[in-house]
Amino acid sequence: MSQSLSDPYTILGVARDATAAQIKSAYRKLAKKHHPDLNPGDATAVDRFKDITLAYELLSDADKRARFDRGEIDASGQEQAPRGFYRDFAEGPQAGAYQQGFGGGAGLDEDLLAELFGRMAGGGPGGRSGMKRRGEDVSYSLRVEFLDAAVGAKRRLTLPDGRVLDVTIPPGSRDRQTLRLKGQGGPGLNGAPAGDAYIELHVQPHAFFTRKDQDIHLDLPVTLTEAVLGAKVAVPTVSGPVMLTIPPRSNSGTMLRLKGKGVPDRAGGPAGDQYVKLRIVLPEGGDEALARFLENWEAKDYDVRRKAGMEP
Repeated sequence: MSQSLSDPYTILGVARDATAAQIKSAYRKLAKKHHPDLNPGDATAVDRFKDITLAYELLSDADKRARFDRGEIDASGQEQAPRGFYRDFAEGPQAGAYQQGFGGGAGLDEDLLAELFGRMAGGGPGGRSGMKRRGEDVSYSLRVEFLDAAVGAKRRLTLPDGRVLDVTIPPGSRDRQTLRLKGQGGPGLNGAPAGDAYIELHVQPHAFFTRKDQDIHLDLPVTLTEAVLGAKVAVPTVSGPVMLTIPPRSNSGTMLRLKGKGVPDRAGGPAGDQYVKLRIVLPEGGDEALARFLENWEAKDYDVRRKAGMEP
């Protein structure tokens, strides 16, 4: 015996005030794990399945459950179970509890078990030999660096069961995008195909790139000299640095475009663009020569707040 039937709540792992839906859900999970067809040759699983079956039979029947809670019947449903009843039952032919698990006993829902395990090939409920069942689909999450998601990469994912999956991250992948790896899920039963693995990507933020659809946005610090006189400077992009021409007399906030330097199109179309916003940064600690120049500098019609409509 795997465990005593003294407490069907403990067997199913539910609280005494569990709802019918919670009891059914717990039974489904345990029945899938311990069903004899899925554990051939494992006597422990057979005993465990008997316990689970009888516990669910009692707790899924509202009247039996209430009588058990009041102490009117025991866990086997008997008014006064003879001493050693469950031991004799467990040591008898396996077919008794096994047939109960497929609707041959009292109270269990055959439709539920058909949903759990599928119909048996060649003989309907109770015929175990030809059962085929597609493997379960499994889901995992994978942290992905911003640039890997933008331009594509290959990453290795180690599963809880020790298997290793090589995951190809397509260019242009997005946060929360799900990749399907066909046949990489749970194994099928009796030659049935394996399930699939679904990988949800969690794209990490970047230090200075932000993405909007296929476009990349970047704030670029520039010196006052570069902004006033113009310059050529190296600018990072998702595919590597490129040279950018800053026009003379550029203002802070000026937006420049690098065509085709955004995120590749997943459908094979043109890549997006990169938009570079200039941000003028003054020297740290100040510049005495610049300060003296500005003290003597006179600029006509240079009321920037009035031009912006902020005149008091």
